[in-house]
Amino acid sequence: MGVLLADQALVRSLLPMGECMPIMAEALRALARGDAVLPLRPVMPLPDQRGVLAMMPAWLGNPRVFGLKIISFFPGNLGTPYDCHQGAVLLFDPQDGQLLAILDATSITSIRTAAVSGVATQLLARENARSLAILGSGVQAQSHLDAMLLARRFDHVRVWSRNRDHAVAFAQQSSRRHGITLEVAASVQDAVRAADVICTVTSSREPVLQGDWIPGGAHLNVVGASVRTAREVDAAAVARARLFVDRRESTLAEAGDFLMAKQEGAVGDDHILGELGEVLLGRVPGRRSPDEVTMFKSLGLAVEDLAAAHHVYRHALERGAGTVVELGGAREAP
Repeated sequence: MGVLLADQALVRSLLPMGECMPIMAEALRALARGDAVLPLRPVMPLPDQRGVLAMMPAWLGNPRVFGLKIISFFPGNLGTPYDCHQGAVLLFDPQDGQLLAILDATSITSIRTAAVSGVATQLLARENARSLAILGSGVQAQSHLDAMLLARRFDHVRVWSRNRDHAVAFAQQSSRRHGITLEVAASVQDAVRAADVICTVTSSREPVLQGDWIPGGAHLNVVGASVRTAREVDAAAVARARLFVDRRESTLAEAGDFLMAKQEGAVGDDHILGELGEVLLGRVPGRRSPDEVTMFKSLGLAVEDLAAAHHVYRHALERGAGTVVELGGAREAP
């Protein structure tokens, strides 16, 4: 049996947001149950500091699969024809070590990241949330809008971006696509005013959102920064919120939003109340009252990539989709 190649278009067609969200919930449950192996990701900066290469290996017990995502991150690609995240997910069979599939990582990353935020919003946002603010106007802004509209029934959406032209284009395209009206905000403060849910999906290395701008009762999905040296929200925002994460170990090692707040003395390690998987299993309470601020700090996990890749692989085989190539692995006759 050969190796399945799944390109960007095939991944998107076989991984709709409505299917990806429950897959992510189950992967997070598996992680919380201990049914996963997830080393911290090694990251290799390039000598010229233009980008990094990240390797994200994992083993997942259900579905039973192992593999890794290898991805480049070039933040300078913003506004160019190239995505900031590019790479591949390699899926292996744990029975005999066979390479099963090579899948486009750009599409998997964009969909599964927003899907996890969608799960967090279902768990932590107020049931009557109707106003959404999106800070950023790139790939993750698009996928997060898809996920948020599945998580809650929003009737008011504001978007802000440092590049107003990008924000206007995003608002116009999204309004046509979803049949709703998106308002372009002049400032972050205007965007988040009276927002029930706030998604920060920027490439900023410095805080764009301050704690005293956050309305009472809001839920935040803090997504854009994924390294120790970058953050989108200030220490006051982290300290003000009840904080939930995708994984404690990764947050303590990699999450600049949390680590810089900790370094400034605003919070300690015990400020992390739990992982999403623990909330899903009922081990940790989520939102306790309508007035409290909740925050989900997303870093992205290899178990999420593998679960999404396995879903695409299984459906591609069922439909005879994708390209199959022979890359070796079978023992050759002497």
